[in-house]
Amino acid sequence: MVTEEKIWEALQAVIDPELGLSFVELGLVYEVNIEEPDVHVVFTLTTPACGIGPAVAEEIDEIVGSMDGVRSVFPRMTFEPAWTSEKMSEDAKFALGM
Repeated sequence: MVTEEKIWEALQAVIDPELGLSFVELGLVYEVNIEEPDVHVVFTLTTPACGIGPAVAEEIDEIVGSMDGVRSVFPRMTFEPAWTSEKMSEDAKFALGM
């Protein structure tokens, strides 16, 4: 059975290509909802001008979709609320010298 905890753990593999840090650690994954056997993931980018949204959605789909018990993945990008560095984990802030 897929759990929210397992999905969040799997999403650690989604890496920001410029910063080399996980989207989860950067606070870019806002929400995970399970409607068995489907999973909905709400994520954002640091800025609306960033062009990697489709690639991130595809990566989320691949990673979460490969998990046992998941039939379909529905990644959704949002900019509400806007991302701020306050959403980052302490480890990510430390890695970036903040």
